[in-house]
Order: sequence, then structure tokens, then C-alpha cells
Amino acid sequence: MNRRNISRLLVTVFWGLSVLDVSANGFGLASQDAFATARGEAFAATADNPSAIFYNPAGITQLAGNNLRAGLYGIYLDPSYSPPSGRYDSGNTYHSSDHLAAVPQLFYTYTAKDWPVSFGLGVYAPFGGRMDWPYGASFNTVSTQGKLAYLTANPVIAVKLAPSLSLAGGVMVNYVNMDLEQVISYPTRNPNFFRFTGYGWSVGYNLGLRWQPIDQISIGATFRSSAPVNLNGHTEFQYPPTTPYTSLPAQADFTFPLTAVVGISYRPTPKWNLEFDANYTDWSSFGNSTINQKGSAFGFPQNIPVNLDWQASWMLEFGVTRYFDNGWHVSAGYVYNQTSVPDAYYTPLAADLDRHFLSVGAGYKGKRFDCDIAYQFGYGPAHTVTGSTPPIVFSNFGNPITSPADGKYDFISQAVLVTVGMHF
Repeated sequence: MNRRNISRLLVTVFWGLSVLDVSANGFGLASQDAFATARGEAFAATADNPSAIFYNPAGITQLAGNNLRAGLYGIYLDPSYSPPSGRYDSGNTYHSSDHLAAVPQLFYTYTAKDWPVSFGLGVYAPFGGRMDWPYGASFNTVSTQGKLAYLTANPVIAVKLAPSLSLAGGVMVNYVNMDLEQVISYPTRNPNFFRFTGYGWSVGYNLGLRWQPIDQISIGATFRSSAPVNLNGHTEFQYPPTTPYTSLPAQADFTFPLTAVVGISYRPTPKWNLEFDANYTDWSSFGNSTINQKGSAFGFPQNIPVNLDWQASWMLEFGVTRYFDNGWHVSAGYVYNQTSVPDAYYTPLAADLDRHFLSVGAGYKGKRFDCDIAYQFGYGPAHTVTGSTPPIVFSNFGNPITSPADGKYDFISQAVLVTVGMHF
């Protein structure tokens, strides 16, 4: 195969994997590198491999020559839902049918000899998710399935202002594809459904700072801007006997959130590295939106309000790494992941709740090649939602025909990350 065909194949494989189902806090994907994940994502102050483009781009000034790093995040998810008493399906427990997911990452950096400037390019998925709940659940009037594919190309430039201080900035070009579906009334009259599908492009930026005043201490900070996107696509309705299958051109605006991370690394000896990071994501950008249609389905409004009212959330991350003389290292970490979806407009499309993640990993760093593998276990204690209102409320000729997503939600996940790197 020539280089052009190889490039096309890589793009096709990357995109095919990146749209597979995965879900995290909101729809954020914090795991972009096996070494960082093994440390509980506490990497903003360390940032010493090419995935720093995501975690803190100022860190790439630590890398000489050409560095290429690629990885795959494979995850098993098992969110579940139990309806409250009084529903026709009380006593059942429902599980999303999409359990397996895979998300790739690719990072490249270049620093010329004796140059204070470093260049990098990352291709990764900072957001993404898919839920596919079975038909027949009473909360199908809030959601049956949803998919978000979000792919970012992120060129960056980092400058070493002093031996201990680096600054960086970059542009994030994002492709977004969203698909939302719910039934219109209780699934006793089939088929009935509403679906919105849209895609679009957005642009944002990221910044980074890394300061190492002494050998034992380094401080890192990174900022990723919000990214408004206009999604163009179509809606689909079917609600017999009043509304036959109808498809209409439609668009909706969403703003993906800004993220700010601050971390501090402590190295009591060259063989140990302990780090704590605080990660803030402003999910309040997912407030209220409207799906605007060109035309209307019989009995339903032309413009459909979408009330999300999500809230800002924190991830608290701690990690430790032990280095050995032969190039090997082992790591462990913990993440507390605060929920971003309030009960008021709770949606099973995110099925978000407070979560805890534990991780361990090992790796090897050689002169030309390196590799890392990490295992991550996620657990969300049972959360009972009461008093919720559906984000999209349908009424047919003025009569509401939706029900809330009240009930008990649980979450368990297991993941393996594998990353390989090359220096040349």
C-alpha cells in the first residue's frame, strides 16, 4: 500500500472506533493515555509524554526529537435502571444493551535540537457516549437511545520561556455527530417515536502552563475552551393514528463545556512521583436548547424545547508511580467523579451519578520504544431520582404524554488501556 492509502485506512479505522459507545461524567472522556489513567488521570503536572497535548500541552517541551504515541481505550459498561413502585413495569431492572466500547488516541510531538519551541498534534475524542435502553421501559418517554461522536484534531505549540517554565497554546477543531431518540407515549402503541439526528463542526482552543521551581515539585495547569456547535440534520416522528411517519429538516445549537485542570507533582526521590489534580468541567453550558424544524408534524410543535439544566462538576484525581532502574514502572490511582446531571431534568441518556474509579498499571520506557497498560474499575453507588421532569416534554393537542425518569440507577465499568510509543 502507498502512503496515501495507508493514511486513508488509518483515518477510517480511527473514525470507526471513535463512534463506538462509551460514557463517563456527562459525556466527558478523561482517559486518553494508559500511563496517565494508571495514575488516576493525575498527569497535568507531570505531562512527560506526547499525550500531554490533551493533559497539559506545556509538558511537550520536555520531549526531544520526534515522539509518536498511540493507544486504545477499551471499556465494558453496565448502567442499570429500576423503575419506582406504581409503574406498570415496577420490579424490573433494565440494562443498556451497549456494553463494549473502544476509543483510540494518537499524539505526535517534535522538538528540534536546542530549540525552545515544541510542536504537537493530537487526534482524540474528548467527549462521546452511547446508551441503548430496551423498549418497554416506562422511562422510554424520556429516552430509548442516544449517541454522541466527538472527534478533535488539536495542533499545539509550546515554548520554554526558562528552564523551569513552559507555556503552550493550541487550536481544537471538532467534528460532532449526535443522535437522540425517545418514544412519545408509553410503549403500548407501537411504533411511536421521536428522533433527532444532527452533525456539525466547531472550533475551540487549549492552553497550558508547567512550572518546575525545584526538582521535587512541578505545577501544571491547563484550560480547554467551550465549543459551540450548530448541528444540522433532521427529525423523525411517528405517533399513530394521528401522525404518520414524518421527517423534517432540523437544527439545534449546543455548547460543549470548558475544562480547567490544576495539578501538583511531588517527587521525593527520582524513583517516586505522586500527583494530585483538580479537574473542573462547566457542564452548565448544557442548559436550554431548541430543536428548530422546517415545518411540523401533525399535532406537535414546530420548535421543540430541550431543557437539560446540567451543572458544573469536579473530578479529584490522585496518582503515584514507582520507577525502576531497568526502565519499568508501576502506577496506581484514584478518581472521584462528581455528577453533572441534576435530578430536576434527569435523563437516562447520560445516566450520570457520583462515581469512583480505581486504576493500576505498568509500563516500560526504552531508548526507542515504550509501552503502558492500565486497568480501571469504575463504580457508582445506587442513586434514586425523584421529582424529575423530562428534558423534552411532548403534548399532543395540549395533552402531555410523557413521564419522568424517576427510579434507581446503578453503574459499574471495567476498562483496559494500552498505549505504545516511539522516539526517533
